[in-house]
Amino acid sequence: QVQLVESGGGLVQAGGSLRLSCASSGRTFSNYAMGWFRQAPRKEREFVACISWNGGSTHYADSVKDRFTISRDNAKNTVYLQMNSLKPEDTAVYYCARGIGNYVVTVANEDNYPDWGQGTQVTVSS
Repeated sequence: QVQLVESGGGLVQAGGSLRLSCASSGRTFSNYAMGWFRQAPRKEREFVACISWNGGSTHYADSVKDRFTISRDNAKNTVYLQMNSLKPEDTAVYYCARGIGNYVVTVANEDNYPDWGQGTQVTVSS
């Protein structure tokens, strides 16, 4: 089994930045794509970003494109989500997830992510 542990969440003012980290253990991290999802209060969980096994391919939700950057360090078994120009509507619990393979073709489909972290809270004040 894979264990995923997110960190880096917190409270930030609108326009600010945060970097989330997700440390992985239990499987060969570099074999798998990784994704970030989020769930705001009273809303369904939604796709945020995904990165292929070697970082060569990334995908973003339209709502975060040009503001968020996903990256990974396979030597550290860690995936990151750099979040800039944060908005109050970015407030959510952010989850990282392991992709089902090297790439995830349908990036927004949660069924393609068999392992999930416990989430980290991000709160953006206006």
